[in-house]
Amino acid sequence: MTDILAISAIAASVVTTAVITALITSGKTRRKVAYMLDALEDKELNFRFDEKRVFGRKFNKTLNRLRNIFDKERHEIIEQEKYFGLMLDHVRTGVVVVEENGQIGYCNSTALALLGIATFGHIRQLRPVSESLFATFQTVNEGSQEERASYYNESGKITIALTASKAKIGRNEVKVIAFNDISSEIAQNEQESWSKLIRVMTHEIMNTVTPIASLSETLLDFGNVNDEVRSGLDTISQSSRGLIKFVESYRNLTRVAAPVKKAFYLKELVERVINLTKEQAVMSGAVCTYTEKSDDVLLYADEGQITQIMINLVKNAIQADARTIKITAEINLSEHIIINVSNDGRPISKESREEIFIPFYTTKQEGTGIGLSLSRQIMRMHNGTLNLTGSDEKETVFTLIFK
Repeated sequence: MTDILAISAIAASVVTTAVITALITSGKTRRKVAYMLDALEDKELNFRFDEKRVFGRKFNKTLNRLRNIFDKERHEIIEQEKYFGLMLDHVRTGVVVVEENGQIGYCNSTALALLGIATFGHIRQLRPVSESLFATFQTVNEGSQEERASYYNESGKITIALTASKAKIGRNEVKVIAFNDISSEIAQNEQESWSKLIRVMTHEIMNTVTPIASLSETLLDFGNVNDEVRSGLDTISQSSRGLIKFVESYRNLTRVAAPVKKAFYLKELVERVINLTKEQAVMSGAVCTYTEKSDDVLLYADEGQITQIMINLVKNAIQADARTIKITAEINLSEHIIINVSNDGRPISKESREEIFIPFYTTKQEGTGIGLSLSRQIMRMHNGTLNLTGSDEKETVFTLIFK
């Protein structure tokens, strides 16, 4: 009987110990699992369970294996994000991810360059750039037609086309905005339209005027023409020849030769331009100077055509009664050559700033209206731009950019 009681006591003790051990083990296991889940939820993987102790070693190994799997997945996701980010930075399309509160979740380098800003953290940063640009970023939505916005940055006037699509990242809904610079496309279409118009007009005018000029000169050769008729014929002849000369000047817009490019130092070209316009500048009391903000600016272009542009800009400044004409050149972070031609002459009115590059438009009584239009066309053929970047009572600035 005593033996039975002893055996029963031992069994009860063993069962009790097993139950207590199970409860203790179960509690530790739950705490370990809860700790790991909390850490993973907080994206914290800087933990590891002890695998040296005999007690619970297998379970700890299992938890550490799960932790390693999560860590590996995280690194793979990070690498994929880097890869896609690098890929998006090399596309010519600006990509911006806008969150519901206006915060910017992602912005590629192309978008920053097009918008002309160094960093982009919130959509309200677009307000100083352009109110219309800010409004367009807010209104463009998925399924709507392609929207356009125009604004100015260091390259001049920029026109972009925007589209948007919605996406869900976790619980948050975002708007992915993609946009492209269509300024060159618009300018090219405008140039082609003007060229076609000019070709048609010059053809028709020349066909009409040339016979008149020829016939009036032939009639002047007759000896029996009285003085009154001779005076009239002479007027017709001179007017016809003047109109022919005028039309011929516009034909230059449709006959610009392809640039013959070579490398040369910009400083030498500008010094030559200053010498060629020196007499006219001195007579008007103007002084023209050149400053290089980057050392030894080397340009690869058609030297004759760029000289033509620079002379035109300097002469325009002199005709605007400028007393100081400053030419500066530098190479920016994008390896683009930036040339600014500024003067303190009469400012260009707001109404005229967009029209001055249009053929036929001129603010001068004896102007033909082709100088700036031709200059911009030459720059476009050099894969560059020519823009009026500012004009007020202090100075007027034209900017040439060679990309």
